[in-house]
Amino acid sequence: MAYKIIASQCTVCGACEFECPNAAIRLKNDMYIIDPKKCTECEGSFDSPQCDAVCPVPGTCVPAG
Repeated sequence: MAYKIIASQCTVCGACEFECPNAAIRLKNDMYIIDPKKCTECEGSFDSPQCDAVCPVPGTCVPAG
């Protein structure tokens, strides 16, 4: 499973983009999105998804599905 960003809660701060070990997060049309094909929920790199860990707005980066 991959993570997704709740667009209505995203402040477009960019913290998640730089923390993603898989370069799965990018800016598109002034909003950050997560490419589900690249997202591994940081498995093998970190104990928990880093987008969620660094996001200043709780509940913005969540499991897709």
